[in-house]
Amino acid sequence: MADTFSTEQRSQIMRSVKSTRNRSTEQKLITFFKENKISGWRRNSKLFGKPDFVFPKNRIIIFADGCFWHGHDCRNTKPKDNETYWKTKIEKNQTRDKFVTKVLLEKGWEVIRIWECLLKDVSYLISVLEKLQQTIKYSQPQQSLH
Repeated sequence: MADTFSTEQRSQIMRSVKSTRNRSTEQKLITFFKENKISGWRRNSKLFGKPDFVFPKNRIIIFADGCFWHGHDCRNTKPKDNETYWKTKIEKNQTRDKFVTKVLLEKGWEVIRIWECLLKDVSYLISVLEKLQQTIKYSQPQQSLH
């Protein structure tokens, strides 16, 4: 299928995609957190790997990974033009993702990675919500009844 944009237009579109405040990933999660009254998260953390969301009290990190940029096979995300460049770029991103996750796990953080395509799946988001609630509930000190 031919691209509907010229090479220069496509390049401009790709350059405009930013790694923060992305509507297709981070903004959807913010909406989900607010709708479900999930609090305690922070943005723009200085932690290794630049996580999208950090729950510092519970030592939980969430990355909202774009399917194209991180190489998810959920749909046709394999560009035909400049194929070698994109394959190399996405492989480097995946290698970095694995390394970042490994380092953060070794430092005692729980790491959750959510694919962009799964942000549309309400049952999946509910399972993430339940995991967050369970972790947050059990990680808080038990209060004495005395």
